[in-house]
Amino acid sequence: MERILIIEDEKDVNELLAQTLMESGYQTVSAFDGIDGLKKFENGSYDMVLLDLMLPYKSGDEILKRIRMNSEIPIIVISAKDMVGTKIDLLTLGADDYITKPFDLGEVTARVVSNLRRSTKKEDKLPISYKDMVLDTSEKTVHVKDEYIELTATEYQMMELFLGHPGKVFSKANLYETVWQDEYMGEEGIIKTHISNLRSKLKKAGGEEYIETVWGLGYRLKK
Repeated sequence: MERILIIEDEKDVNELLAQTLMESGYQTVSAFDGIDGLKKFENGSYDMVLLDLMLPYKSGDEILKRIRMNSEIPIIVISAKDMVGTKIDLLTLGADDYITKPFDLGEVTARVVSNLRRSTKKEDKLPISYKDMVLDTSEKTVHVKDEYIELTATEYQMMELFLGHPGKVFSKANLYETVWQDEYMGEEGIIKTHISNLRSKLKKAGGEEYIETVWGLGYRLKK
């Protein structure tokens, strides 16, 4: 049974959320201020957090930052603030979803189900292996010969792309548009720099080339 921490200072709202989620088959724990909420999170085990923003003693965005320092647990923010800028800021800080008060209880339940499902799928992803390299899609890490390789976010995305499609040749345009999510306008230098840095880090750990250039076409995992 999934366990959900509800951090909400309005007693009637907290109890209503808890009752609704318990009726849907979840176990709930309630906290009514920021300090108690953070304490319960750090001393317990949870599958999700429902987090109000305007809390006594410690604000919701502070709690969000603290949780995200060590955990990828799904967090749904529930707040009376309905400004687009506020939502964007919180999603950038690491919130997974945002519900505005007053809310529909059916919508809250649906959002909880959806975010828990996505989280479970993420956890179920298996590591990808290639030669003596292991890429862990859940932890977003790469190890070569059991040595952790410190990659930038962009380098990791490139490596995940290569390992996810072994044998496929990626043109510079393919790489740029997939990783940077933008139209390729001839940014050849950016691609070359990132490939060079990635090769250097991998070779230093493994002693061999893992990415080869297919002249005139692009790059792929070395066969």
